[in-house]
Amino acid sequence: MQKLYLKLNYFTKNELRLWAISVLLIVGSFFIFDKTNYLTLIASLIGTTSLIFNAKGNSFGQLLMIVFSVLYGMISLSFKYYGEMITYLGMTGPMALFALISWLKNPYNGDKSEVKVNTLNKKEMIGMFLAAFVITFSFYFILRHFNTSNLFISTISVTTSFLAVYLTFRRSSYFALAYAANDVILIILWVLATLTNIMYLSVVICFAMFLINDIYGFISWNHMKKRQDK
Repeated sequence: MQKLYLKLNYFTKNELRLWAISVLLIVGSFFIFDKTNYLTLIASLIGTTSLIFNAKGNSFGQLLMIVFSVLYGMISLSFKYYGEMITYLGMTGPMALFALISWLKNPYNGDKSEVKVNTLNKKEMIGMFLAAFVITFSFYFILRHFNTSNLFISTISVTTSFLAVYLTFRRSSYFALAYAANDVILIILWVLATLTNIMYLSVVICFAMFLINDIYGFISWNHMKKRQDK
């Protein structure tokens, strides 16, 4: 009976409120501004659900992120955001798979529903930023070759995406902060797309909700780390 109670109360009331508000705003904006591209709606709902699980350190969130990456890559292709397509299909999706394996292999006290939070040393952090610089520099020329829309911002998105997926794989609480930075970049990208087609405003609202969820995820992981360290 106690196990059933714990399962029913896995998410706090505030977490459920955050998820419910995110879903309502995403669905509402879709039927106001889009009404046709249901792939965007499905991807957005899967994405916001993955974030609430990620905030709990639950590996199921990474499984959902793999699905989201595939769908978002297809959406990005529709507006010639090749950087987003390549990043999510070639980096975020595969890295989410590696993160899923890493999280499952490193549960906290044997509990598969909560990952053990990791701390990166300075040497690894420096190596991560150097790798991000090299990848960003390389992608700039690749994206320019494909005439990617809003090239400069798309290139920055590669940087934030790499940092986010690497930190997720390494189980650092800063992964959520990196994703929040990426959300800001994506909001800018899709605002620019909205100036061409109003239907993309639903994607803007989607990433705005992602931003709020990722900020909450960072706060949640810091609480997890303090609790686990004790």
